[in-house]
Order: sequence, then C-alpha cells, then structure tokens
Amino acid sequence: QVQLVESGGGSVQAGESLRLSCAASVDIISTGRMGWFRQAPGKVREGVAAIDDGGNTAYADSVKGRFTISKESAKNTLYLQMNSLKPEDTAMYYCAADPRYGLGIHPLGEYEYNYWGQGTQVTVS
Repeated sequence: QVQLVESGGGSVQAGESLRLSCAASVDIISTGRMGWFRQAPGKVREGVAAIDDGGNTAYADSVKGRFTISKESAKNTLYLQMNSLKPEDTAMYYCAADPRYGLGIHPLGEYEYNYWGQGTQVTVS
C-alpha cells in the first residue's frame, strides 16, 4: 500500500509563492506517474499538474507558466512550486500516485491515479 503525505500548504498574499511537498512511503516516484489535484469549496476536484516516470509533465491551463511539478526520486518526494498565486488558487491540494508508467491518456484525470494523500490547504488572499 502506498501512503502519500502532503505538506507545505499555508496562507499567503496574492502574488506570493508556496512549494508543496508529497512524501511517498515507497519508491513510486521514479517508476510511476504522480499528480497534484485541488478542490475548492463547492467545486469538483481538478487536476493541476502531472509527471511521469520519464519526467514528462502536463499542466492545467489555469496554472501553466506559474506552477512547476518536479520530483526527487532519491527522497521519494514530489513537489509543486506555485508562483504568482491568485485567490482562485485557494483550495485543498492533493497528491496522487499510480504505479503505471507514462502520463496516461488523460494525465489530469482522477481515474489515472490509484493512491491519494489527505491534502494540504492553500489559501490565497
């Protein structure tokens, strides 16, 4: 069983930055696909960014140019660097993982991932 633990959330002003981290209990970072999702109050969960075993990435249009997904396989850790944050980025952010290689047909689709973390809150005012 894969366990994912997110950290790094917080409250910031618009225009500031945050870096989220996701620590995995097993080495899935280097062999599978990883993603970041978010869910704002009253809205459905949406995919934000994804990265596969080969380092290929995918981003939601709303965060392109502002967010960067990366991973550090030696530490079994996934990151999401979020710059130029906007109030509309306010949400609970979730880390997701799947042992399959590649980004999948829909990299930002929830069904491409089998394991989920508990989330970390990001608030932008």
